[in-house]
Order: sequence, then structure tokens, then C-alpha cells
Amino acid sequence: MKDYREYLRPEVVSKLASLDLRARMVVEGFITGLHKSPYHGFSVEFAEHRQYMPGDEIRYIDWKVYGRTNRYYIKQYEEETNLKGYVILDSSASMGYGSQGRVTKFDYALSLAAALSFLMIKQQDAVGGAVYDTELRGFLPPHSRASYLQEVLKMLSAAKPSSGTGTARSLNRLAERIKRRGLVVVLSDFFDEPDEVINALKHFRHKQNEVLALQILDPMERTFNFGTDATFRDMETGEEMVTQPYQIRKAYAEAMTGFTERIKRECRQHNIDYLLLDTSIPYDVALVEYLNKRRRMG
Repeated sequence: MKDYREYLRPEVVSKLASLDLRARMVVEGFITGLHKSPYHGFSVEFAEHRQYMPGDEIRYIDWKVYGRTNRYYIKQYEEETNLKGYVILDSSASMGYGSQGRVTKFDYALSLAAALSFLMIKQQDAVGGAVYDTELRGFLPPHSRASYLQEVLKMLSAAKPSSGTGTARSLNRLAERIKRRGLVVVLSDFFDEPDEVINALKHFRHKQNEVLALQILDPMERTFNFGTDATFRDMETGEEMVTQPYQIRKAYAEAMTGFTERIKRECRQHNIDYLLLDTSIPYDVALVEYLNKRRRMG
């Protein structure tokens, strides 16, 4: 296999033809990486096994796995689904932004959503998903059968960044539609009214779901390091403005930091896991965060 790190880099993954292939390469690269630095001691078993727990029947222990790992694992069957996962993708117009040489926020989020879905199925969890912009554009309830992954990927593949945004409204509607509580993973830049976004994320918690909020930005959105004169166009209204970025960089950076810190702070106050990503960050950072969250859920 090619160096596993290659399949964790957004600019490499984005060149792969199909979303299914992207998901497979990211997850396979990730699993390979779990056995290398910096993941020493981070042990995860996929597919048909889970770690032995007190109370499990001894007859289900897989002794071949014990012989290889010196650890006890039991065989797990299809009906033993422990988690229902919902992967929610923001396809608002603002997600279509990508600075020169970078994948767009949407492409980054799309590949990550596919990889998370693949990883959930590989762990025999149930996976479902949703896509939204100004409205809810697609919704699939979670199932654990392997073939269902193709339905989720098909829905994700059909999504394209559109006009406008309605993150808060769409997330509130999704919270009402989710009838069986589980883990809700939201991939978005959260470019909406902060109070409304936070209330929408809290809505999932009110319905007894666990929540992982992945805020995805372009590196330039974090630094505003554009250099000389530049023309900026609002991706939702088309309005343009010519400015000298260095003159407003400090004020912008302070405003953006305040925005992301507020989302982070409010999330943590309401027991919502939060991770800020930009499109230069390899995908394993988010996948480790997901696995840590999954492990804490028991």
C-alpha cells in the first residue's frame, strides 16, 4: 500500500474518482496509522469482534485473535449494534469556498462524512445521514447492514454547495426528525447566527443525543493572510468588495477567533464535543476525535 499518510491528506483524497473509494482509502490509511506513531497504545478492533467484557459468554471468545494479540475478543454478530450514528453535512453556499491550492470546505467535509460513515459500518454500528443548505435536502435513518453504506454515500454524492444557508433552522428540523437517539456528527462552517446555531446543537442534546460538532474552515478564513489588494465576493449574495487585506486583517482575525471560541465555549458548556478543523488538516485528526467520543460512550 502507498504510504498511509497520503490517504489522510485532503488534497490527495479529493483527486480520487468516487466517494466510496475516498472513504475506503481514508479509513484504510487511518487504520494503518493507528499502529504507528503517534497512536501507540490506541487499539481498536473493527469488523466482527469487540473486546471481551465481564459478563460476556466465554464460548464466544475468539481464540485465534487471542493467539495473535494476547487479548480477549468475542465474536460480534450483525444484530449487536451498539450505536446509531447520524452524519450531517452542510452544503450551504459558503461551504463551496476554497483558497488557492486548497480543496473547498465542502469537498473536505464530504470526504470526511464518507469516511466517518464507512468507519461506523466497519464497526458494525448503524449509520444514517442528512444533507442541508437553506432546507433539509436529504435524510436517511440509520441502519447497520453493510449494503446500506451505498445508500448513504449516494445521498452524500448528490449534494452540491447551493445558494444561501440555513444551518440553525435545518439542524432544528433534523433534531425533531431523529426518533432514536444516538451520536450526531455535524460537519459545517457554522456560518449562521451564533445564538441560533448553539440553540440548534443544544436541541440535539435535549433529545438525549450525543453530539460531535466539527467546524470546518479554510486556512485563509482563519488568518485572512491574503497579502496585497484583493476582491472579495459574498458566495451567497454575489456582492463584491475591493480592499487591502492587511488593513483589516487584525480586526477580522479577532472577530473570527471570537466567533470560533464562542462556538467552542458554548459547546463545552452543554456537553457537546467540538473540534475546529481547516482544510489543510489530515483526516485522521477528526477520526481520532470520533473514536475517542465513541469509546467514551461505552
